[in-house]
Amino acid sequence: MTRHLLTGEELTSDDVARIVARADELKAAPGSSHILAGRSVALIFEKPSTRTRVSFETGVAELGGHPLVLRSGELQLSRGESIRDTALVLSRHVAAIGIRTGPDRDVEQLAEHATVPVVNMLTAGHHPCQALADLQTLHERFGRLEGLKLAYVGDGNNVARSLAILGEKAGVQVAVASPPGYELEQVANAQLTNDPAEAVAGAHAVYTDVWVSMGDEETADERRAALRPYRIDDALLDRAADGAIALHCLPAHPGEEITESVLYGDRQAIWDQAENRRHAQKALLELLLSA
Repeated sequence: MTRHLLTGEELTSDDVARIVARADELKAAPGSSHILAGRSVALIFEKPSTRTRVSFETGVAELGGHPLVLRSGELQLSRGESIRDTALVLSRHVAAIGIRTGPDRDVEQLAEHATVPVVNMLTAGHHPCQALADLQTLHERFGRLEGLKLAYVGDGNNVARSLAILGEKAGVQVAVASPPGYELEQVANAQLTNDPAEAVAGAHAVYTDVWVSMGDEETADERRAALRPYRIDDALLDRAADGAIALHCLPAHPGEEITESVLYGDRQAIWDQAENRRHAQKALLELLLSA
């Protein structure tokens, strides 16, 4: 049966543990897997991308495959061809399909009709590939996942949702602190609060995201005002557990959601996160393609 990654719910706890362990191995030996030798992976980008495109494109190449990058406007989707027809055609040519888009329904439809694995590279509702890399980063820093606490402070968005879903499967307690009107719905066993100090108490990692994402420009001033108390700075990190690290999925805006001193200081693992996207996604592709 074809396996997909749409939200992270498709993975079992054993799958998550396997991906994290394998990602560590692939980081140590990037060229050790050739599961995609002689095959291609379609990577559809309907939104601008830095980390997702670079990590998937280089990762597919390291697995021995050819990354077929398809930008917005280059497919007949832009002229009205259906997602169903696109899925049927691509499935005849590639080993897997990744898509970075807006509506979750687009990824769901692609998976409904594709006969190869479909990977959600980002949608408005979910960012599971980011969360897998975050779990690898935590495992790298603390040597375990079970029993760790991760505090997310800011907008209860797609990143927060994916952290809650996959964190639960890995045994990580996820707390999400958001201002009124920006809360995450109850997801998995996430602890929800409006108080950032409450969320970070005892946390091994404190995580944030940009205040104004793509599509939020019209409400930028309102969002900045509401989210200002949720900035990660040294004072907030001091409220977390000893040795706590700051995390950020990037891109960052120093002085807004995170201070420059934290972003570039020695209390963060943010740039490890950015690298680990490649390793975690390679491990994910191995899992999906071996099903």
